[in-house]
Amino acid sequence: MYGGQRVEIPLPVNSAGMIPLIFAVSILLFPGMVASYFVYAETQWIANIANIIVRVFDSNGIFYWVMYFLMVVGFTYFYTDVIFAQQDLAGNLRKQGGAIVGYRPGKPTSDYLNGVLRRITLVGALFLGIVAILPFLMRLVSETGTMLINSTGLLIVVGVVLDTMKQLEAQLRMRHYEGFLKK
Repeated sequence: MYGGQRVEIPLPVNSAGMIPLIFAVSILLFPGMVASYFVYAETQWIANIANIIVRVFDSNGIFYWVMYFLMVVGFTYFYTDVIFAQQDLAGNLRKQGGAIVGYRPGKPTSDYLNGVLRRITLVGALFLGIVAILPFLMRLVSETGTMLINSTGLLIVVGVVLDTMKQLEAQLRMRHYEGFLKK
């Protein structure tokens, strides 16, 4: 409630965007890249360990993709928590005289908003994880074994299309049109 009126707080399903994908792929590529420098080492045991690490962190292996999925989900939660904590939504609500019905201002409101955000983020994190491993899943079911677009490219294309649609809708509303997206 704000000023006696009901107001909605928009909480995005995926407030982390592309950041979890970038973090996860960077961390997963690093051990294999470092180990690849030691594959042809003169000391045999160093070369053997480097070969094992290169095989484990190979982007065609199942371990890589399982870890990629788990890291994307984990980084989505981590990044969302960091961003949401910086916004201090509960404190801003209290300063502006707003409140969530049934929750006292301060810590109870903050706990409620964090709980809601975590439940919303679960859906977004799982979706982002599935989109991240989509190239691997497509390789499993595809006859050719290749995919023309990777998960990062797919998310960029979808993001650009959604942003373009929002901008077009805003321009149409500014000129008092009904809009081309009926709700």
